[in-house]
Amino acid sequence: MWVLAVILIVALLIPVAAILVDSPLGKSFARRMDEGRGDGQGGGMPELREMKRKVELLETEVDDLNRTIAGMREEVQFMQRLLEDPHRKKPTS
Repeated sequence: MWVLAVILIVALLIPVAAILVDSPLGKSFARRMDEGRGDGQGGGMPELREMKRKVELLETEVDDLNRTIAGMREEVQFMQRLLEDPHRKKPTS
């Protein structure tokens, strides 16, 4: 019985871990770990590290703006449907 519980917990933790790793918090944590190494690809000139940090920050902001625009697009489509025929009845099922 405990084996089934362990398998269930591991199965539930996989999507949670994926969400955390792909979140801005996970990206920030990975960037800080990379900066802390100081060797390999994470190392190099301070200007290069600063430029990489700025690019990653801009990419995050662009992603946020794209999500905001998508939400606004949905809202505009909803408003257009309301304005086209405000007295339209909802379909009955």
